[in-house]
Amino acid sequence: MAAYGSANDATATPNTVDTVFSIGSITKAFTAAAVFHLVDDGKLALDDRAGKLLPELDGPVANATVEQLLLHTSGLNGTHANDTEPMGREAALKAIDGLELAARPGSRYLYSNAGYTLLALIIDKVSGSSYRDYLASHILPLPDGRVAGGYWNGKPAAPAPRALGYLESGEAGESGDFAGPFWAVEGNGGLAMTMKDLVTWTRALFTGKVVSPQSARAIATPGREISEGRAEAWGWVAYDASVYGKPFLATAGGGGDIGHNAVLVWVPEDQMVIAMAANKPKISAEKLLETVGPALALGKPLPVPTVEAGRGDMAAAAGTYELGTGGSFEVAVRDDHLAVTATGADAVTALFPPPAGISASDLRKHEEQVGALLAGKTQEGRKERAAFERQYGPMGDITLTGTIAHGDEMRTYVTIASGSKLIPGWFSLNAAGGVKAAEIPTKGAATLHFLPSGDDRYHPDDPTGVRPDVTVAFADGRMTVTGPAGSTAATRAG
Repeated sequence: MAAYGSANDATATPNTVDTVFSIGSITKAFTAAAVFHLVDDGKLALDDRAGKLLPELDGPVANATVEQLLLHTSGLNGTHANDTEPMGREAALKAIDGLELAARPGSRYLYSNAGYTLLALIIDKVSGSSYRDYLASHILPLPDGRVAGGYWNGKPAAPAPRALGYLESGEAGESGDFAGPFWAVEGNGGLAMTMKDLVTWTRALFTGKVVSPQSARAIATPGREISEGRAEAWGWVAYDASVYGKPFLATAGGGGDIGHNAVLVWVPEDQMVIAMAANKPKISAEKLLETVGPALALGKPLPVPTVEAGRGDMAAAAGTYELGTGGSFEVAVRDDHLAVTATGADAVTALFPPPAGISASDLRKHEEQVGALLAGKTQEGRKERAAFERQYGPMGDITLTGTIAHGDEMRTYVTIASGSKLIPGWFSLNAAGGVKAAEIPTKGAATLHFLPSGDDRYHPDDPTGVRPDVTVAFADGRMTVTGPAGSTAATRAG
């Protein structure tokens, strides 16, 4: 166990191994465990249809089975509400019942927060207890008698001390004072705990101390192939040995208004658990896992950063640099590093070259999907427009300012006009155009931070070694961005 950095910049409080973090979508693993606990008790079956368990349902999702909801194959696409939208139980049921299906139940994998909230509604109905009380009584207790955390917002509350999260804009995230009701995230998010308790709970789950040994084996069994080497399990994703050298299960959570992210891994062969959480975007838990996970799983020495910072005249580099094709770079000095912000598809592509497996056409398709979403051409898009207009007023012109590959997803940056205001943001969508993640407003457009390498050259400020393989250099009023596909030169404005 180890902890680094700051839990709260304003109070200079450090992170410790006893600091509590929001675990976001890792909550789905707890919801799945609750479903299997009810299966063990004979109160429901995996092939039960949602409409049987919740007779109030009369929309298309009523035909989806519990198994399909668990494996994200119900046909539901995206979510039914924003995370901090006050939503009661009946409103959530009505919202999910009114969602259109993007595919026939059982026919397609589509990650859906709404599907796991529907599972929470089922647990709430058939358990004879509320969803939260059922988790607190049957799922969260640890073998030693303690309870694994609680909820970031509401009761039973996760304990203190808590880390304050920081968003990509640099602003502090939501601190746990949202009054609810909480059915926008119930079942699909909301839990918070220390990493020690998360590890302890995970080991208890897979060794048959939370659910029956039979159900524990079922949860660890791949259920639906997502892509080569990767399959959806039951609240988890199962990976074959091609990633770490050993098969493993993983789940991750983060984003939203809290500013935390977390990742959790179970390696069955060694009964090993790896859990990490972060409260700042610079080093996310998932990116850190990419760097150190294989070494941890195989018992090898951990990698360390290899590029040392040099010297450079950062103040002289600051300014605006324009491309002949229309895009531009804004270079600013922030906290002893250079922040380079790209505007325009050409500048964004140069600063964030797509990694292997993501083509320029993939980025264009994602951008087109975001355009269609914000134009209100889908049910999900009409919901997004309504949410925007409730907060900011009528939505005017929409400018798409570039698309990047961000981890294993794509992110399209936008600027939305509302009256005299221009509001920046970004959207990440799934294959069917459902919203996976979004941030509006966001202070930063497509921004990458650099440290000096010497001789007016700069490399990414990236301790995990997973950010884009690019460098920037400055000479004679020009900025040169060099990546795997070659170099792009921009000229200082003015």
